[in-house]
Amino acid sequence: MSGSGPALFELPEELAIDTGIARRVITAFIRAQLAQAGFERALVGLSGGIDSALVAFLVAEAIGADRLLCVLMPYRASSPASRSDAEEVVRRLGCPGELVDITPIVDGYFGKDGDPGSGGPAALDASALRRGNAMARARMLVLYDRSVTWRGLVVGTGNKTESLIGYTTLFGDSACAFNPIGDLYKSQVRQLSAAVGVPEAIIRKAPSADLWPGQTDEAEAGFSYPQLDRLLFWMIDRRRSDEELVAMGFDPSAIDRVGRLVAVSEFKRQVPPIAKLGLRTLGVDYLYPRRRPGSARS
Repeated sequence: MSGSGPALFELPEELAIDTGIARRVITAFIRAQLAQAGFERALVGLSGGIDSALVAFLVAEAIGADRLLCVLMPYRASSPASRSDAEEVVRRLGCPGELVDITPIVDGYFGKDGDPGSGGPAALDASALRRGNAMARARMLVLYDRSVTWRGLVVGTGNKTESLIGYTTLFGDSACAFNPIGDLYKSQVRQLSAAVGVPEAIIRKAPSADLWPGQTDEAEAGFSYPQLDRLLFWMIDRRRSDEELVAMGFDPSAIDRVGRLVAVSEFKRQVPPIAKLGLRTLGVDYLYPRRRPGSARS
């Protein structure tokens, strides 16, 4: 992980991947998804975190940096370090980059400094979680609007760990045309990031949704990512029972908590159900893979 000094990241042995193969599969996937949809360009919302940085590097490698637009969308409370890290990614890739301040969008609804926004006086007391979800959705509003003028597809940046435990915002960071790293646990994201050249400062820093000053994912969730990734790997990928997980040394309370997180967030990982009335219902018995626009349908 690192030649000298502290390790760049912790990688549980069973989660190690062949980064060369992963890189080849993911870049081919990116090119295929764009071709199937009839697009040549892509957009990534660049937060300054490791997930979006890795996706930006992979997209640039797959289609060329000139076809990738990275959009930085800070809120007034966002960490200045996040912005500078995102700017460093744009500089290293040499891709087009834009800055869109989402503060007026979010504060326009929730209000600021005691002055109500369009959400009314009650919105002034919104929790950090509500505001954080609004920020995520405001960023996706910007990305999808910008995708029209850039004529590209919005690329997802969510990893497998966050998706499984529901640490995502519907119609926010989980919204995208396709997701290149959705089958990589956070530990594997770190491993692949090191392989493709993501700046070391981004790999080393504590993951954060940047919801408030000093906020980190691991402190908020009460897990370290390597611990959580190992448990999810054996629980989901290897389908071990709770009893088997306990025998492997996992804490029963952690098994119960993570199992519940996975179960209650299932709705976030599926297309909304449709009440079946017709002969062929979308998502039920009208199921097709994505195809190039204009291709034959039956």
